[in-house]
Amino acid sequence: MDSLKNKDFFSSWSGGKDSCLALYKAIRQGGRPRRLLTMFGDDGRRSKSHNLPPEVIAAQAEALAIPSLIGSASWDGYEKIFLGYLGDLKKDGLVDGVFGDIDLVPHREWVERVCGEHDIMAHLPLWQEERRTLLADFIEAGFKAVIVVVDEKRLDKSFLGRTLDWRTIDDLEAAGADACGEEGEYHTVVTGGPIFAHDLEVKYGKISQHEGYGFLDVSF
Repeated sequence: MDSLKNKDFFSSWSGGKDSCLALYKAIRQGGRPRRLLTMFGDDGRRSKSHNLPPEVIAAQAEALAIPSLIGSASWDGYEKIFLGYLGDLKKDGLVDGVFGDIDLVPHREWVERVCGEHDIMAHLPLWQEERRTLLADFIEAGFKAVIVVVDEKRLDKSFLGRTLDWRTIDDLEAAGADACGEEGEYHTVVTGGPIFAHDLEVKYGKISQHEGYGFLDVSF
């Protein structure tokens, strides 16, 4: 991966562990984060995949001291709208973007293609790192995360609300899931860590189910 030293960049921000670790690694390279880009559903009520409300993303951005850009799109029109937001970031002088993909080649190809349409360089600091190495980097750095989404075809909803620690990781693997949830087995919300000015006092509510996924409600 090309170095981000002394470069301004935006970070594709889901609110979960992978985007957080990618941001952290980019900062440690000497990069300067200038924007968090988070995509929500077309109604703007919940973030894609992680199902987080705007106030949680805003609280994370405030604690990180990085301005947040929230986009909205349906899955059908996602690429066209995402390209529009990339264009806005390019107009603001941001020609480097950081993404949290680990090893799903179609994801990387898509990211590089859409960024390439605006001559933006895509950086993937986690790419092809060993799963437990990444998790060790995350946990040992002092980040805190809780599981808030599970694919019920792969994991029991009892994982919802569990802190991402080594015991949980062992249990995830024992259940047959990828330790990092790279194929969408689970998603997390990050509530604190070394790049946060303070921990977030988030609230966890009821569990709901939709289209085969279990969601733990998160509010701030």
